[in-house]
Amino acid sequence: MSQHGHSNAHQHNAHGTLKSYTVGFVLSLVLTVLSFGCVMSGAVPQHLVVPGIVVFCVVQLLVQLVFFLHMGTAPEQRSNLSIGVFSLLIIAIVVVGSVWVMHNMNAHMMQPVIQSMSSSIG
Repeated sequence: MSQHGHSNAHQHNAHGTLKSYTVGFVLSLVLTVLSFGCVMSGAVPQHLVVPGIVVFCVVQLLVQLVFFLHMGTAPEQRSNLSIGVFSLLIIAIVVVGSVWVMHNMNAHMMQPVIQSMSSSIG
């Protein structure tokens, strides 16, 4: 009896098929090759390399979340999706806060050096 309940609960989990894993793998490879090609080919203008890599990075993250971690909008997966969105929010706060603190520290620590250099020159 317990095995029957376990198999029903197991059937409700969203598992991928060989086709979905293959599609995800191929898309991940293509996005990786495109990112590598942006940098190594020299065909992409220099000011578009970093934004291009960021776009490919975000698309690859979404591909991996959908095809490998099976995140979606189905009712069974909403808790996983909300946990993922919350995690991304926390990571964004930590990254943006760290960049902000480092920028302000750099800006404020360089001022005395510039002021002392200008006063010693004049």
